[in-house]
Amino acid sequence: MRFKHRKDPLPKPSLRAEPSPLVPLGQPVTLRCQGPRDVDLYRLEKLKPEKYEDQDFLAIPTMKRENAGRYRCSYQNGSHWSLPSDQLELIATDVHFKPSLSAHPSSVVPLGRDVTLKCESQYSFDEFVLYKEGDTGPFMRPQKWFQANFPIMSVTAAHSGTYRCYSFSSSSPYLWSTPSDPLVLVVTGPSAVPSQVPTEVPSPMTEKPVNITASPDGSSPPFGFAYQSYAKGNLVRICLGAVIIIILVGLLGEECHRQKKCLQHRGRAGQRPLPPLPLA
Repeated sequence: MRFKHRKDPLPKPSLRAEPSPLVPLGQPVTLRCQGPRDVDLYRLEKLKPEKYEDQDFLAIPTMKRENAGRYRCSYQNGSHWSLPSDQLELIATDVHFKPSLSAHPSSVVPLGRDVTLKCESQYSFDEFVLYKEGDTGPFMRPQKWFQANFPIMSVTAAHSGTYRCYSFSSSSPYLWSTPSDPLVLVVTGPSAVPSQVPTEVPSPMTEKPVNITASPDGSSPPFGFAYQSYAKGNLVRICLGAVIIIILVGLLGEECHRQKKCLQHRGRAGQRPLPPLPLA
């Protein structure tokens, strides 16, 4: 029995950017649409302005401002089209000068305390976004302030990591600044295991933008934390050494006192007269 109309639409495909949806100007990127194995036709669209390609990928050898924007894709089997994929926002970065990112009161935070990451730009941008290295999307959505504060309440070990922020204008939402210098947030405490600080800062093209490493003030929080631990260890060792010395001095004094009493006792015994000889 044949049905004239398909009741359920075809499932939507997925759309991804390789290596990342955040692309510095001049760098390459490829958009790739993926659906079922047997597909008659793929269509990859750019929205506003509308243009499309009837293929499952779009290779952009050199990222330009006009390439930034929203994309989606779909596919056709027979006379039926699938649902469109989730929209992908392709962002051109390095369009503006980078902002600065700082932590207040400090980038080394005890477990359970609050910290605020502050992103500042020399220009009057009205939108900022914060990324954490290793996440697949923004750690916090854009904030509509000329100076953005990103509060993190009651930090946990999971908040340890490397952060970056971007600034941009709401009138050009897909043209972002160069990322800020990375900031390493270290959470300390009995159950906090700070994430390993990378020896090299990966470029935006090779890293996954957050859930974002030198500190902006030039200090190295992991070294400071290690120094505190080392100082505490030295203090404990000094205290233990002092206790052991006190115990040894006490034992030595007790032994000397005991030997003195023995000598005095022997001296008094030598001074006593000998007992009389027994009578014959």
